[in-house]
Amino acid sequence: MTAPQPPKSSSTSSKALIGVLLAGTAGIIIFLFVHLSGSNTPTLGSKKAAASCKGDQCLPDVSYIDSNGTAYTRQSLAGKVVVINFWATWCKPCLKEIPDLSKIYEKYKGRGVVVLGILASDNPDNSTLLNFQSDNEMTFPVVRATSDILISYDYPGSLPTTFVYDRGGRQAHMQVGALSSERLEQILGPLISAN
Repeated sequence: MTAPQPPKSSSTSSKALIGVLLAGTAGIIIFLFVHLSGSNTPTLGSKKAAASCKGDQCLPDVSYIDSNGTAYTRQSLAGKVVVINFWATWCKPCLKEIPDLSKIYEKYKGRGVVVLGILASDNPDNSTLLNFQSDNEMTFPVVRATSDILISYDYPGSLPTTFVYDRGGRQAHMQVGALSSERLEQILGPLISAN
């Protein structure tokens, strides 16, 4: 008596299943490539233009998560004028600058200006930070510095330090030391009006 041989159809069905899985995977990859590549021509204010800015003079491609849990990425900031301000709760010039940054943020946020305050060197707990923001009337988002953020900005050595980026994600200004609302308006004026 000979042992029964397995049917040859199971080998064929395994090969067919693998073929279907590979074809499905290839289809998904092609769909994603076509869908994500789009066909729009980049313009200065477009998300593609900001995403195509490369080098040290461009808004770093890192995630900024504010004290409320809102995430800001280079893609979500594309087409906006972005002010990145490194500060600390113990820094006297930073404290002097907060009202001016809040004033600018409130005045221009409806015109595509985003101000992000990067808490650079101290680490208060969430409750203390929220109280500090309230006590100092900080209306702009506050982000805790991460190693990615600090590396991307080459560890600013002095506080406050402010970086301003145009709608295309290119650095338009950098300043060590406090900025007054008047000086910041001079810097932002041409950037806000540029489309």
